[in-house]
Amino acid sequence: MTTARSGSVLVLTSPHDVTADVVLRILADRRVPVVRLDPAPDLLAGTALTASYRTGDQGGTLRTPSRELDLTRVRSVWTRRPSPFEGPAGLGAEERRFAASQSLWGVGGILASLPGAHYVNHPWDNRAAEYKPAQLAAAQRSGFPVPSTLITNDPDTAREFVARQTGGAVYKPLWNTPYKVDGQAHQVWVREVHAHEITAAIATCPHLFQAKVEKAFDVRLTAVGTRLFAVRIDSPDLDWRRRQSLMECSPITAPPQIARSVLAFLADSRLTFGAFDFAVTATGDWYFLECNPNGQWAWQPDSITDSIAHAIADQLHKGPTV
Repeated sequence: MTTARSGSVLVLTSPHDVTADVVLRILADRRVPVVRLDPAPDLLAGTALTASYRTGDQGGTLRTPSRELDLTRVRSVWTRRPSPFEGPAGLGAEERRFAASQSLWGVGGILASLPGAHYVNHPWDNRAAEYKPAQLAAAQRSGFPVPSTLITNDPDTAREFVARQTGGAVYKPLWNTPYKVDGQAHQVWVREVHAHEITAAIATCPHLFQAKVEKAFDVRLTAVGTRLFAVRIDSPDLDWRRRQSLMECSPITAPPQIARSVLAFLADSRLTFGAFDFAVTATGDWYFLECNPNGQWAWQPDSITDSIAHAIADQLHKGPTV
C-alpha cells in the first residue's frame, strides 16, 4: 500500500535548476515541506551534514543556516542536477582533489542511504542506467526493437559494420563529454557516418555506431512511475536536439507493447523516472534509441510539462511504498 509518511522532501539540485522549480511550486501549494540542497557548494557555505551508525540504529542531521533536517524523517529524495564536488578553491591542487573525493564518497554515501526514503531516482541507479551499453542490453531484455548497434575501438570492424548498413549508419557519443575547439564549447551531435571516414583514430577509445533508422518522426516519452507522457517530434535534423527552435511537438500515445516495454525497462533498471527517445518509421515501428534517467522535460508543450510535473510531485509527496 502507499503510506502517507510525514517528513520533508529533499531535492538535490543547483539553485539555477528552473525545471525543479516547476515541481517545487506544486509541492509548496500542497504544503509539503521541502529542503533544497546543492551539496557541493552548500557544504562549503555553512551547511553541515552529520550521520551516525551503530548496532540497530542510524541517525543524521542536515543543518543549513535557516533550518535543521532529521535525515531519518526524509520521505523522498529527488536527485535532479546537483553540482559536481570540486573542493574548496583556497586549497592546493592535491588537497582540493582529496577534499572533492572525500565529499563525493562521504556526502554522496550519506544522502544515498537515508533509511526508508523514496528516491526519484536513486543516484546510484541513475549512474548505472546512464551507460549506453547497459541501456541497450536492458532495452533488449524489455522487448524494444533496437537498431543494429556496434561499440568498438577496432577501425576495421567499424568500417565493416558501417559498410553493411544498406540504409546508412550513424555515430553517436557514448557520453555527453564537454568538448572544446579553439577554446569554444562544442556539442557532439548524432551524425551520419560512412566507412571511408573511419580512420585509425577510432583505436583511441570505443565508439558507438548504429544502423540509421529511416524515421518518419521522433518521440520523447517521459515515464514517471507507471504514468507515461509522449510527444511526437517533427524536426528537419537527424538529431532534433541540435536546433530545437525548428522542431514541432504534439502529444502522441505510445502503442501498448511499447508502453509495456517502458515499464519493464524501468523495473529492470530500478528507475522511477526515465526520458526515452524513439525513432518511429512510416510503418509505425518504434525503435529504442536511449533512455536518459535524468532527462530534461520542461521544454515540452505546456500541457505535457504540467502533467509530468504533477506526476513527479505525486511521487515525492507519497514517499515510500511498503
